[in-house]
Amino acid sequence: ARLADVPSDYPEIAKKAVVEMHRQVGDLVVDGSGLARKGLVVRHLVLPEDLAGTKDIMRFLSNEVSRNTYVNIMSQYRPCTIAWQIEPLSRRISAQEYNDAVLIALEEGITRLDS
Repeated sequence: ARLADVPSDYPEIAKKAVVEMHRQVGDLVVDGSGLARKGLVVRHLVLPEDLAGTKDIMRFLSNEVSRNTYVNIMSQYRPCTIAWQIEPLSRRISAQEYNDAVLIALEEGITRLDS
């Protein structure tokens, strides 16, 4: 929250929202043809220098939502507008940072990954 203009309690509000979404729809259900029919999909954008807090997020998902949470780990971050002027947001993530995020998810028990 230090680099974004959001309230200090944003992480807790977001966590409550994810828990409620999972309560309403459960884990992702995919039919025989590979189409998602219902359920929660979490998209996690990896940021430079772990600014997205991957370990904390994956631990939260595993322990407080479901180990079967389907997570899309995204590497698409690119600095736009004023982000070019803000360290460490001024660069794209490295392949190593992305791979580390995937390994962290697996270590925390999240195995349903679209990465």
